[in-house]
Amino acid sequence: MSTDRIAQYVRPEIQALKAYQVGNADNLIKLDNMENPYDWEEPVKNGWLERVQSASLNRYPDPEASELQKQLRQVMSVPDEVDLLLGNGSDELIQIICMALAKPGATLLSVTPAFVMYKMLAIFTGMKYVGVDLNDDFSLNLELMLSEIEETQPAIVFLAYPNNPTGNLFNEQDVCKIIEASPGLVVIDEAYYAFADASFAKYLSRYENMIVMRTVSKMGLAGLRLGYMMGNPCWINEFNKVRMPFNINCLTQASVEYALENVEMFNKQTQQLCRNRDELYDAMQKMPAIQCYPTKTNFILFRTEVGQAARIFDGIKKAGVLIKNLSVNGGALTDCLRVTIGKEDQNAAFLSALQESL
Repeated sequence: MSTDRIAQYVRPEIQALKAYQVGNADNLIKLDNMENPYDWEEPVKNGWLERVQSASLNRYPDPEASELQKQLRQVMSVPDEVDLLLGNGSDELIQIICMALAKPGATLLSVTPAFVMYKMLAIFTGMKYVGVDLNDDFSLNLELMLSEIEETQPAIVFLAYPNNPTGNLFNEQDVCKIIEASPGLVVIDEAYYAFADASFAKYLSRYENMIVMRTVSKMGLAGLRLGYMMGNPCWINEFNKVRMPFNINCLTQASVEYALENVEMFNKQTQQLCRNRDELYDAMQKMPAIQCYPTKTNFILFRTEVGQAARIFDGIKKAGVLIKNLSVNGGALTDCLRVTIGKEDQNAAFLSALQESL
């Protein structure tokens, strides 16, 4: 096909992008995408199969997912004074926020490095994107953040807490200062809150310009694609106007409702993953050829010796383990790789492959 029409009609900033890529994990131990490696217990799985059998596939789902919202409020300790909005994963929630606030000339500000979808969705919705460099240890550069906020007057500030892809928690009081200095909306993305034992939900009544966003993906429900945001009812009311009707399908609603009834199983898995994470981190710390960064997530970011990331990544993959090569992103992530926390035997296989590849 001639590319003339593409060049003429597709926005140039879209033409310049690369589609989001996910590695092929066939026949490999999959430690590349921050998933929970543990399956459901058999009695729980059987109960789930019974539950979804009763779903009315011939009818549109509850457009507000009312029962699911009630369960999320109870199980996730959502404050009474805030409203909820559900999305098809966190990505849709980010998209909804951007669509609602993307006035001509509006700016979305985040840190660098940050979750890639902040920048992509800013571009998709025609917003200007500003990324503020983190310090060398990936902590917030508060002075630079405040300076950029003052200069750019962003409509949205996105901060992942803990940060993806670095894994660390930002200083809480620094984040509060950013919220207080921001003229527009500040979104605290708590995708990994289950592993962090820290949350900004307690500040929702203090800051009317803050939204807290979460997902159930990391607790072991990645395949269901459910995210939720909580915040001042005035914000949620506006975002709800942008949300597509029936965006949470009936199988997801029924499945997550059932999963929340069995949340203790997922809590135990999360606790086990935190133990696995700490053990893996300690083992990696003893390897002299890499630098591991502190993490409050279900992954570990580590830096290799200069120019060795691709070679080490390939060596680990040849040994049957797939992790994530972040060095290709350049900048502060040059020479960096990231491994998702797996089961004990999977982590052992990764450690062996890493040691052989160094």
